[in-house]
Amino acid sequence: MAKVLCTICARGGSKGVKNKNIKLLHGKPLIAYTIEQAKESGLFEHIVISTDSDLIATVAQEYGAEVFFKRSEEMASDTAGKLEVIKDAFVRSEEYYQTSFDYLVDLDATAPLRSVQDIIGAYQQFLKDDNDNLITAMPSRRSPYFNLVEVDASGKVALSKKLSSSVVRRQDAPQSYDMNASIYIWKRDIILNENSIFLEKTGLYVMPEERSIDIDSELDFEFVEFLMRKQDA
Repeated sequence: MAKVLCTICARGGSKGVKNKNIKLLHGKPLIAYTIEQAKESGLFEHIVISTDSDLIATVAQEYGAEVFFKRSEEMASDTAGKLEVIKDAFVRSEEYYQTSFDYLVDLDATAPLRSVQDIIGAYQQFLKDDNDNLITAMPSRRSPYFNLVEVDASGKVALSKKLSSSVVRRQDAPQSYDMNASIYIWKRDIILNENSIFLEKTGLYVMPEERSIDIDSELDFEFVEFLMRKQDA
């Protein structure tokens, strides 16, 4: 049986929302939703938290996650890339548990509306398609071929992407997707040896918009709280 590690990366220095990862959302700390989803999926041998915050570590452990290291200042800085932070947690976990994991699933703590079935479905699709890695996304509201524009150094405004013929209706544009920062999956050798998310065999698992909100601001927080209250009404 495959050995699957789950990582949840949650640093303490959130800029958009102070103490975001442990801020109460509909009665529970934000990070608790992701930990509970990971546990309920039944996929993981270990659910490991990467954090530089003692407070986040304490809350995460209360909800059943494992915290055996404190993220370095370098890995907790504003300039640290997400991929290198995840890779750091994976390497530390293999050293700590004295084992080699076959796969890594990283769940973002700021995506509490994902379902357990999203986690299971993404993992099953990843295995079925024999992907090297997998990302999740939702169908985009806007299209780079129709209504997403860029401004170059001279100030010229143009569509982000062009086809050989103009697109006059959004429905006629190629389907595009917004990454939702919810679920990332890798094979062991890929997470250890690649430095890009976009590879030859990167898979895409599509989630609906209502489960794809990534909390990055106070407005996002309020909107997700509203949706959760509505679901419970």
